[in-house]
Amino acid sequence: MKIFLDTIGCRLNQAEIESLARQFRAAGHAIVSTAGEADLAVINTCTVTNEAASDSRAAIRRANRLGAGEVIATGCWTTLEPDKAAALAGVTRIISNQQKENLAADLLDLPHEFFDLEPVARQPLPGLHMRTRAFIKAQDGCNNTCTFCITRLARGAPRSRPVDEIIKDVESSQNGGAQEIVLTGVHLGSWGLDLVPAKHIPNLVSSLLARTSVTRLRLSSLEPWDLEADFFRLWEDSRLCRHLHLPLQSGSATVLKRMARKTTPESYTALLQVARAAIPEAAITTDVIAGFPGETDEEFAETLEFIRSMNFAGGHVFSYSPRPGTPASLMNGRVRGEVVKARSAALRKVLAESAEAFHRKFIGKTMPVLWEARSSLSKEGWQIEGLTDNYMRVSAIAAEPVWNQIDEVFLKTASAEGLWGEIRK
Repeated sequence: MKIFLDTIGCRLNQAEIESLARQFRAAGHAIVSTAGEADLAVINTCTVTNEAASDSRAAIRRANRLGAGEVIATGCWTTLEPDKAAALAGVTRIISNQQKENLAADLLDLPHEFFDLEPVARQPLPGLHMRTRAFIKAQDGCNNTCTFCITRLARGAPRSRPVDEIIKDVESSQNGGAQEIVLTGVHLGSWGLDLVPAKHIPNLVSSLLARTSVTRLRLSSLEPWDLEADFFRLWEDSRLCRHLHLPLQSGSATVLKRMARKTTPESYTALLQVARAAIPEAAITTDVIAGFPGETDEEFAETLEFIRSMNFAGGHVFSYSPRPGTPASLMNGRVRGEVVKARSAALRKVLAESAEAFHRKFIGKTMPVLWEARSSLSKEGWQIEGLTDNYMRVSAIAAEPVWNQIDEVFLKTASAEGLWGEIRK
């Protein structure tokens, strides 16, 4: 059977799709690059924002329109709105997040233990999602109560995967040639708290560094309240990528309180100071929401100034999106659409300026770059893109296509999007 896999949303969704690809391949099936080639399409959906839910529906419709034999819908949007997903043309089966882990076994009528055998080597997904980095799911679910977030309802309570299972996936990825591993989870920083005996995220990172020969290990999003000062000692091992994504969501103490975020501008500032002192040249990125219910002009001004003062290496700006079932959707003080749009633009401008300033610090330096994006031919040669360990996107011209290779690159120019460099052999 030919199977097309697509995903919308977070890195955890990407990790789950990669795991499904390994399982289907282990059972003798082929992963194809387009829905038009496929006997079956599996779409892993997202619902974190209205836009993500819309993109999920569009992906399902596209798979059906292109001629996939049948379409299975899974993921967060599907879990919360299964009837709407089932009503879309071409959808033959709905799989909730709680059933997703056994999707391949149940579909193929195989015992679940079949996939406990030695896994096949990881291969990057073909087509647009082909990546050098291997995304590994370490944890699922969340017990935070952020008032804007629908993910906790879609994903359920926190569940940590045992260390040995995670290492098995890492080794599978290494056998397939992956040089960078990205650990993902809904609430990654809570990994291990539900295990018996309880463990903590530093235990997992230390085990992976000690028990595998991974070239690069990157951590996805971490909530700032999960991290102690000792955590940053892990970066004494240079294989741990110097990048921290620490969602802020607002720079206003009063808005953070309405969001039920377990941080304050003061504690967040102190955390960044400790992190930067321990990890030289670390890239710290963030998420911020514009137009949260009740956000006043004064509160937004606080956020804008705080974002400017933190000197982030980049970040994502989200326009507040009311999600049914969340406390924030019932709050008074809805901010007008045109105001939200203007605030989002102002935040993106500040973050772009901050990113460019961060990138400019590295002009004239030579850094290792792992080439990831597909090469494209230009008049000068093959244009290639990749990432430094501290998550700066670097472009260069090569004599031939290059992918999944680490080169030393002399960095020459910078912008908000990244840097241009010259490969040094």
